Amino acid sequence: MRSRGLSGVTTRQISREVGCSEGALYVHFKGRLELLLAMLEENLPDMLGPLQTLRESIGRGSAQQNLVRALGGIFRFHQGVVFRTAGLFAEPELLAAYRNSLNRQGKGPHLSMRVLEEYIRSEQRLERIASRVDAKLAASMMMSASFFRAFVESFFGKSMPPPWSKFAKQLVATVAPER
Repeated sequence: MRSRGLSGVTTRQISREVGCSEGALYVHFKGRLELLLAMLEENLPDMLGPLQTLRESIGRGSAQQNLVRALGGIFRFHQGVVFRTAGLFAEPELLAAYRNSLNRQGKGPHLSMRVLEEYIRSEQRLERIASRVDAKLAASMMMSASFFRAFVESFFGKSMPPPWSKFAKQLVATVAPER
């Protein structure tokens, strides 16, 4: 997918790359569409673990450090999927199938933003994040900033300054300052 793009990849090329027969792919996947969907979902654990940890850290540690840690997982996920998801928009059938797959499984980017939003609201109730912060907007800004940074780094093929660790701390301090 990296060298040929989403629309240019075939099951024959994939089987050759992974060192198996094309028929072996069909033992595990019904076709190219299902295989590509699996490849697109491959990076989900990068984000899901840190989001679960974030849910479990309400009221513990520093709220800002908890958000920075969660953003690290979100950013790793975005780094892994940005080049893959870009090709979805060139293939309407694949995009629709991916949407349907996510809906059937109860997955999607809106759920990650909801976890961030709920975390911020919970910390606001504990008075650890300022009440003036719009939790939904803060979650959207953090998710958007992570995706855009991953997109730009993928586009230019290099990391952007400042380093991610510093960027994430600055972002969290901007959108969810301590009380």
